[in-house]
Amino acid sequence: MLNVALLSRWHVHADDYAREASENENVSIELVWDEEVERGEKWAKELGVPFEGDLHAVLSNPAIDAVIVNTPTNLHKEIILAAATKKKHIFTEKVLAFSREECEEIFETVDEQGVNLMVSLPRLTESCYLYAQKVVNKGLLGKLTMIRCRLAHNGAVPIEGKDQGWLPERFFDKEQCGGGSLIDLGAHPIYLTNRLAGSVLALNARLQQTNGIGVDDNAVVLLEYESGALGVVETSFLSNGSPFQLELYGTEGTLLMEDEQIRLKSRQSGEGEWVIPEEVLPALPMPMQQWIRAIKDGTAPTITREDVVNLTTINEAAAVSHKKGRRIELRELAEQVNG
Repeated sequence: MLNVALLSRWHVHADDYAREASENENVSIELVWDEEVERGEKWAKELGVPFEGDLHAVLSNPAIDAVIVNTPTNLHKEIILAAATKKKHIFTEKVLAFSREECEEIFETVDEQGVNLMVSLPRLTESCYLYAQKVVNKGLLGKLTMIRCRLAHNGAVPIEGKDQGWLPERFFDKEQCGGGSLIDLGAHPIYLTNRLAGSVLALNARLQQTNGIGVDDNAVVLLEYESGALGVVETSFLSNGSPFQLELYGTEGTLLMEDEQIRLKSRQSGEGEWVIPEEVLPALPMPMQQWIRAIKDGTAPTITREDVVNLTTINEAAAVSHKKGRRIELRELAEQVNG
């Protein structure tokens, strides 16, 4: 049995992770800590477990095997390093940290301490993504020349009678979050396009504050890949009814995905006509399941540290691009760190 401590209810997915953990027969939620005592005590009462206000006491507790970190993102590095040093396994929400350098420091410590770290990148486990990856790998699109991915919602659109939308106001705190729509919701299109299109050479980003909430609520990133392909990542907190969209264009075909509806046109199949695939690939285990399996029996997760680090790298470069108002080559980030 894996004895787990929940660290903070700050993130909107904290309850989801608590539910996933409680429903897993290999996990026991033992206690709650929160940087806001009142919120933590309320959560602990709901879950029927003790609240511990001293984080050091939590991490020093020999009965605790692992932690689920739902804190503000700006606390990730400090808390994850502290947990790893106490040899606790760690599950956390994206993004892992604000810079590639911080991510690498975290993974170095995790490796030294021999613990498992998982960052939740759930769309890499979904059937639709797996089908798109299979199409690319089989060469049905030929040479990939363009990729576009959009994920948006209306979380910052004021609800009737209120000043704000359904997203909590803390999600617009730049110090805690590191940004707005791109670093949060845009993470999903970023890690999906990273996987499908390969290494990024350069990018140009616009992080728009349409409604003046203090962070970007509309964002677009134009990506240049080492392969020569181009990419567009779009996200927003101001889009009502916007579907998830993934588009892949190549020299031999096109794949269009809107939510779970997929169309494929390939010169290598279907006589070049649009087809709706009948094949449904089984989804992979969700990130938390993969994390628990890795701890329990050493099964290697399909979500890798490269996925995690590359996600932060694109966000870091996008923020620099917006600030400087120009195209940024990713090598510039490394030169800044080393120089």
